[in-house]
Amino acid sequence: MLGIKRLGLLAALVLVGVAPAAAAQAAAQPSEQDTQYLQAVHQTNLYEIAAGELAQEKGQNQQVKELGQQFVTDHTELDQSVQELAGQLNVDLPSEPTTDQQTALDQLNNASGEEFDRLWVTQGLAGHVQAIQATQTEISQGTEPQVVQLAQTALPVLQAHYDALVMLAEELGIPVPETSPTGTPSPGGTVPAPGATTPTPGETFTEEAPVPGGTVTETPVPQQS
Repeated sequence: MLGIKRLGLLAALVLVGVAPAAAAQAAAQPSEQDTQYLQAVHQTNLYEIAAGELAQEKGQNQQVKELGQQFVTDHTELDQSVQELAGQLNVDLPSEPTTDQQTALDQLNNASGEEFDRLWVTQGLAGHVQAIQATQTEISQGTEPQVVQLAQTALPVLQAHYDALVMLAEELGIPVPETSPTGTPSPGGTVPAPGATTPTPGETFTEEAPVPGGTVTETPVPQQS
């Protein structure tokens, strides 16, 4: 009987030790915002890496080729961090681009010469606007410190990509989205109203071509809250 009582006491002590650990693990689970950001930025990386490789292969403009190479390098490095963090937080990541992203990649595959360059820049502009807006949302609304830190690290990289695309678009005579992702006016654009809706990667398209992830016929004007 004494042995049984001792076993019961040991079991109780084990449970007491396990309970706080289980509670801590549950508390460490990322929020829906954090989870969706990791998944969205990973999906953006999948598209940008594939599109960047196509730019190196099919680009007619030398700057398109060079930017494509830079995008592959930067988004590969960013995605390594995303995958490592997602593994630590038990967040499942998509294994391939979305249907709309694949459609956009197919369009790039079917284009050539100047048409390819213009399409690549157009898609890249809108895609980076979406990625930057989603990253800004994570920085302001995310609750998992590691995911927020990842977004803070990603933001200047995405912004640099966007700025380079804007310069290239102006050289090629390609329309630039009405507003820049940071809220500063782009050429001929306006500042978005405070509280305007913020699309996540894969929800907005420009007029000329679909961006990775969604289908609309024109660039939406930010709405007043």
